[in-house]
Amino acid sequence: MSKDKSLTAVALITSLFFIWGFALNLNPILIPHLKKACQLTDFQSSLIDSASYIAYFLLPIPAAQFMKKYGYKGGIILGLLLFSVGAMLFYPAAAVRNYAFFLGALFVVFSGMAFLETAANPLITLIGDPKSATVRINLAQTFNGMAAAFAPYIGGTFILSGKVLTDAEEKAMSPDQLNAYLNHEASSVKLPFVIISIVVLFVAIFVWRTAFPTIKEESAEMKEIEDKPLLGRILALTKNKHLMSGVLAEFFYVGGQACVTSFFIRYSEHVAGFGEHHAATLLSIALLLFMFGRLSGTALMLVFNPVKLLVTYAIINIGLIAAAVTLHGAGVVYILMAVLFFMSIMFPTIFSLTIKDLGPQTKLGSSLVIMGIVGGAVLPPIMGRISDATNIQIAYVVPGVCFAMILWFALRNLKVKKVDMVAGH
Repeated sequence: MSKDKSLTAVALITSLFFIWGFALNLNPILIPHLKKACQLTDFQSSLIDSASYIAYFLLPIPAAQFMKKYGYKGGIILGLLLFSVGAMLFYPAAAVRNYAFFLGALFVVFSGMAFLETAANPLITLIGDPKSATVRINLAQTFNGMAAAFAPYIGGTFILSGKVLTDAEEKAMSPDQLNAYLNHEASSVKLPFVIISIVVLFVAIFVWRTAFPTIKEESAEMKEIEDKPLLGRILALTKNKHLMSGVLAEFFYVGGQACVTSFFIRYSEHVAGFGEHHAATLLSIALLLFMFGRLSGTALMLVFNPVKLLVTYAIINIGLIAAAVTLHGAGVVYILMAVLFFMSIMFPTIFSLTIKDLGPQTKLGSSLVIMGIVGGAVLPPIMGRISDATNIQIAYVVPGVCFAMILWFALRNLKVKKVDMVAGH
């Protein structure tokens, strides 16, 4: 394959990191938005994360099996088509203002994303010169971080109205007036998600028309292992204590990340009295810090032991969350923003530590680690329940527990001296 075609393939795969980074970080906008439009509790609104992240538990292994038969390119195209269809379903969901319909649409979107992540993470390291694989994954993660930073600002601008009714204002409305207000709120997602659907569909067409390099990653040993029954291979891997501790750590990392970002706007409203738009802008700045944290963390790993850096960042975040839970005033919102900076290196470091010694079982092991992302479906509802029973500030103890679990995992791996980053999320 020519160098130009190879670069085109790399560019398209890098765009996938941008796409899922953008979609993942629209959830913190959708949670307060649909909470208003569908009149939900914090627990009910947290099911947006559950509907999204449950796809990561159900789809990675089927996605890997699909790509074993149809290749990475086939998996990417199917993932993009699912994503596009799910985004388009937001239009009828908003038209009928049905929360279950919204959750179904999100599940379809994130099913597509599960295919994309299962394909793109290994593929970005396999296409091109092996010596520059680390450069490519770091570049892809940078685009992922850029999308994460843009999403809340763009979503806040085009989806959030900035108007939140007080109980008194709501009671003063007639049923027709309240229904008109709620329908207007719900309709604001229509155009943004139609545009997202069309853009993703065009990317799918570009991928379909682009020739991808032939990937020869299977050794004879890998082929022999992969010919064995899948269930038996999965059961054998679950006996690997190191792998399972990494899956657990990724479960708590993604759950913690979802909790911190998804309820950030609610936290800002409760603690500091910030409006929706201002809180969304602060979340964008926080996610920009996340991107800078990933870039600076990658540089620091060239000088310091990556595991010791993970230990340090986990301890810092435990302290920051403790402050966010116990202190008061507008300043604690900025403390919470700093948490995202120190989260930045956690996913790729945990992922890379977990699969580093799996050899020919790396592909299946990676799928199990991706399944750990289901933490984003489980922990936000727990946080929502705590918030409904107490308040959103106290509920932030949940991500504090998550960072404590990450610290536990990092301490178990202190003897590791070198980590090659192989994934982004």
